[in-house]
Amino acid sequence: MIRALRRAPVLALSLAASACSPLLMFNAVMPKDGGVRVAARDVSFGPDKRQQLDIYAPMAPASAPRPLVVFLYGGSWNSGVKNGYGFVGRALAARGFVVAIPDYRLVPQVRFPAFLEDNAAAVRWLRAHAAQYGADPDRIVLAGHSAGAYNAAMLALDPQWLQSDRAAIRGFVGLAGPYDFLPLDGPVVQATFGAAPDPAATQPVHFVTRAAPPALLATGDDDKVVAPRNSDALADRLLAAGVPVERVRYPRIGHAGLVTAIARPLRGKARVLDAIAAFAASVTR
Repeated sequence: MIRALRRAPVLALSLAASACSPLLMFNAVMPKDGGVRVAARDVSFGPDKRQQLDIYAPMAPASAPRPLVVFLYGGSWNSGVKNGYGFVGRALAARGFVVAIPDYRLVPQVRFPAFLEDNAAAVRWLRAHAAQYGADPDRIVLAGHSAGAYNAAMLALDPQWLQSDRAAIRGFVGLAGPYDFLPLDGPVVQATFGAAPDPAATQPVHFVTRAAPPALLATGDDDKVVAPRNSDALADRLLAAGVPVERVRYPRIGHAGLVTAIARPLRGKARVLDAIAAFAASVTR
């Protein structure tokens, strides 16, 4: 078993915040995937202005409801906006999925676990309204990058967040996620999780059981923000519990490069989109 990451300084999550704002510009200038429509924009799933989501869907008609991918973005739990990730929504919608990208409340407005409450509320709203957008409420894949991968992992693994809705989660995709980072060191981690009464309850690896959904865990070998050992640790726990896991490593790819490789001009750097689409299709058959 690969030794789990224990030191939060290796995580270096504070760097992720600086990488998030430029994604608005990145998303604006990237060529768009065709055959996709914005099915919904700024739809509220809660009373706060941060509790809104966008939905992307294929233009082509379908004979049956399509699988739903819920993508949660990263940014150290203190930054990020759904409008910077339209390239992700369009890319996956062009592969035949309905894709939802929610905003959620961030630090310092909230602390753990409020952002998980928002993510869970978004999933529940999407299940209740899936048919309106041509999606199947019982075939959902949770996906995320960086802090968003942490959020997706917690929703997929800890039953308290989705409760009865958890049965609809067919798979989990984590891109460069932090899953095993005790002790809670460093200013970003302390600001986000420092008030948690039980630090172990903040760690996705501690909620792995045989009931977990299949997982795709991807990292870049040059990631200096979130150590790939996090994904190794989670993969080990899942495999030990008998849960199917795909562990993918991309050479010469860094932290932000793992998600920007989903954009059309950069897909030759790493076949991240192909991996996500193939995994999501396989678990939602």
